[in-house]
Amino acid sequence: MKINSNLKWALVLSGGGAKGFAHIGILNAFSSLGFPPPSLVAGTSMGAVVGGLYACGMESAELTRFALREFNLKKYLDGFAYKIDGPLGKVVQTGQILGNLATRPGMDSGQRILELLESLSGGKTFEETRIPFRCNAVDIAVGGEVVLSSGSVARAMRASMSFPVFFEPLREGERFLVDGGLANNLPVYIAREAGYKKILAVDVGDFKVRSLRSLRTGPEVLFRVFDVTLHILKREEKKASLIINAGGMGTPFSFSRAAAIIQYGEQIVRENEETIRAFFSSGPGAFFTLRQRRECGVQEKENPVGQSDSA
Repeated sequence: MKINSNLKWALVLSGGGAKGFAHIGILNAFSSLGFPPPSLVAGTSMGAVVGGLYACGMESAELTRFALREFNLKKYLDGFAYKIDGPLGKVVQTGQILGNLATRPGMDSGQRILELLESLSGGKTFEETRIPFRCNAVDIAVGGEVVLSSGSVARAMRASMSFPVFFEPLREGERFLVDGGLANNLPVYIAREAGYKKILAVDVGDFKVRSLRSLRTGPEVLFRVFDVTLHILKREEKKASLIINAGGMGTPFSFSRAAAIIQYGEQIVRENEETIRAFFSSGPGAFFTLRQRRECGVQEKENPVGQSDSA
């Protein structure tokens, strides 16, 4: 099958916390295989962060270097307590967290994360991105999902990744915005409404049964509550031309395992290259391959390396 270098297609990236590092590995593999870049990128939560930075001009190799060499979540949180290790740090952190929750709408203001995203995106607006970009968020003031498509890309990414209680919602005028994955964790409809028929979606958030040992902390329980809610209220988001399931490595809190998760994303593409290549190709062979297989990758397994991770 010959790759169509002029293919007009949209890439949709799901949320999933640290599992979203797999998006970087998939972009790495796409680049090495010579697949054409997308004409539109849409995403939510971690998918909005990776997709937004990619749309702003960061190549997959740059995203990889940042994730492996520079990214440390504790560096970008407000409170000094998060930087204290050991038993004393946990005591101080607990006090700060309880104090914040009693007086603020989140444990962390998200200001340092916003500053980081502003720096990485070069302060671009949606009108200035290399590739057109869209992401979703949830307005908890009026109650509803919104698609962000104008203004600061960094602020949009920050809104889309604002996991409730942990990060304060982002205020935009009368809107109070939180994580878009709470309403739609694979927003294929954004690409559909933009007129795209060829849509490749990467889902790192497939639902799975969890063991009790994986639900030991408040954030893990909270994340699971939203995960279950989305599973029960599952929407029509399986309307992509091809879905790559890449949620089988780590947990949403496995930030220390970025290298393994990125490598896992690359592996998923290598193991499913024939099907993915068909998406980028034309002709009868490509047509029948995609007709037989609308999804590829692996279904998520319970912590495949036998570890329990936390942020």
